[in-house]
Amino acid sequence: MEETDVLGAPYTVETLALRPDDEGAVEANLVRLRADGPARGAVLYVHGFCDYFFQTEYAAWWAARGWDFYALDLRKYGRSLREHQTAGYVDDVTDYDEELDLAWQAVTERDGHDRVLLSAHSTGGLIVTLWAHDRKLPVAGTVLNSPWVDMHGPFWLRLGSNVVRQLGGYQPRREIPRSVNPWYGHALHRDFRGEWDYDLAWKPIESWPVYAGWLRAIRKAHARLHRGLDLPGPVLVLTSGRTGRPQGLDDEVFSTDIVLDVTQMRRWATQVGPHVTVVSVEGAIHDVVLSRPEVRARVYDEIQRWLSAYVDRPIPTLATKEQP
Repeated sequence: MEETDVLGAPYTVETLALRPDDEGAVEANLVRLRADGPARGAVLYVHGFCDYFFQTEYAAWWAARGWDFYALDLRKYGRSLREHQTAGYVDDVTDYDEELDLAWQAVTERDGHDRVLLSAHSTGGLIVTLWAHDRKLPVAGTVLNSPWVDMHGPFWLRLGSNVVRQLGGYQPRREIPRSVNPWYGHALHRDFRGEWDYDLAWKPIESWPVYAGWLRAIRKAHARLHRGLDLPGPVLVLTSGRTGRPQGLDDEVFSTDIVLDVTQMRRWATQVGPHVTVVSVEGAIHDVVLSRPEVRARVYDEIQRWLSAYVDRPIPTLATKEQP
């Protein structure tokens, strides 16, 4: 049953009841924004780690172009997080298949969309590509916004994460010490130096604790992606122009990816399918659609260019190639 979402009308939300886990009851929530006019298809969006759907400008951009927009708050995130739960924790990223399957059914079987684009940010990009590959879904295309495809940092740090992965097998709820600077959050939220309004209980400035079992699940997923996936349809991968290493709340925080390594994204992007377009947008931040106004205008231009070239006009094959 759809109700008015916390974002207010015209956004609606419905709760997807899931199987309970070792912490108790579990749910996910599917947000919807209807297209402006008759729908030509649908977009199904999934957020990243320590995140949830609040990117209304992104949703409205799709709706204005005739796409019904759906956003899934995964279990233990955002609208779906409950007091008895460990925020963001799963033992395996395939745990999310349950809510992704239900969301797909709602979009395709219930609402009748036979043309669906996938879109995902950061960790969501890792989760969605594996799910779509496993399910062999007939997606019309996929837009990945700074997907998390490998551990951020030098080789020795990634090697250390493999040791932690082993730890996650027998001490899954052991917290992994780490330091998180607040600069990214300060650059986003309007209470600090950003322009965006979102719930700091659902997306805290200090992020969430990371546990060995969760990191093990992520590293297993990275390894699967590195071996190669087979997403159907065209894929667009959007990244910042470069990775930033700021010394404080300086301009790099507002114009580079200070969360993940864009070089790794470019390296592994081609592993998700046979037709991948990678676009690096100079001046973009980790969530490229939350960049400064002039930068995200270029982001939307790139999405439109990709749509016009590969989604609105399917890729020619030997059988369908246009004749001169």
